[in-house]
Amino acid sequence: MQRFDSYLFKNLTIAIVFITFVLTAVVFLTQSLRFLELVVESGASSLSFWLMTSLALPRFFEIIVPLAAMAGTIFVYNRMSMDSEMVAIRSIGYSPYQIGRSALMLSLVLALFLYAISMFIAPSALSNMNKMRQVIKSQFSNVLFKEGVFNRVGNGLTLYIKEKNSAGEMAGLMIHDNRPENPNPSTVLAKRGIVLNDDGELQVVVYEGSRQEYDSARKVLQRLDFERYIIDLPQSEDIRERWREPNERTIVELFNPDRTNERDMESIRDFQVEVHKRLTNPLLAIAFTLIALTTLLIGPVDRRGQGRRIILAIVLSIIIQGGYISIYNIARNNDVGLVLMYVIPLLPIVIGGFLLSGASEALRRQILYKDDTAKSKA
Repeated sequence: MQRFDSYLFKNLTIAIVFITFVLTAVVFLTQSLRFLELVVESGASSLSFWLMTSLALPRFFEIIVPLAAMAGTIFVYNRMSMDSEMVAIRSIGYSPYQIGRSALMLSLVLALFLYAISMFIAPSALSNMNKMRQVIKSQFSNVLFKEGVFNRVGNGLTLYIKEKNSAGEMAGLMIHDNRPENPNPSTVLAKRGIVLNDDGELQVVVYEGSRQEYDSARKVLQRLDFERYIIDLPQSEDIRERWREPNERTIVELFNPDRTNERDMESIRDFQVEVHKRLTNPLLAIAFTLIALTTLLIGPVDRRGQGRRIILAIVLSIIIQGGYISIYNIARNNDVGLVLMYVIPLLPIVIGGFLLSGASEALRRQILYKDDTAKSKA
């Protein structure tokens, strides 16, 4: 029995890890599009892009892992049925609970993993991602210049760009510098230019142009032709402290809001709903696993495939996942939603646990025995 459990546990782990990896890769690609334009336009490093995208991933595990648990369980047990392994196991007296025990153990491990993710890792990662995005927007907002308009950069610096290509190179530039620290206003005309980040200091490097400066004291217009000229952009203002959303706070922070912060006090309800979400969502990994087990293990074995049962398991899981998301939104304004947040994952766990239990097996045998007795009397 121990060898059989180890065999199943190993195959289930491989299948679930592989499916989780594939789903994570899909989410990674979709999330990367959110940051690609910001990073390209701002001139931030590629490391910032990869880091922000990676920090966005943990919060999706609460959806990915339960679905991967369901899909991995279906794959392994359906393959066993088609390879006649299920027939052999049942012929030696293994009950549905004994056959599904490895999957249940793995689902418990996944639920504990999700608790660690949802309680601490995901909110911290999301908070750091939003802070990093804010820093990039603040530091590089000066380089997000638009074509065909006069872009104001700080106090007294105006930049006009005729056109800009996908690589960030600009053509047809006019820069008017009337900043207070400069004694005389000046205007720079250049054929092309580019924005560079030199150790955190932003600069506009322009090529093939001229610089005109009017000396008001001498009433003389001075002109300087150049091949290359550098203009320092003003430094961004300090990033102000942003208010963190409930999904950006660890479970400890949700239980201990800042009593002196007015917005924290106004969001107590949102904090409470978020706490209940983190307590119930990991249970979906167990619920989805039990749905897959009950649909595949209860009833006769069909070696030709169990397409209808597989479809039923997938449909039930999708309905429960969609219902949970809907109830979560309702719970923000209704206490009934809070109760249903526990009912939705616990109900399939209770029903599935009973169907796989020995009591359910005895009940099914008793029903079959009565049917056979009735037929024999007839």
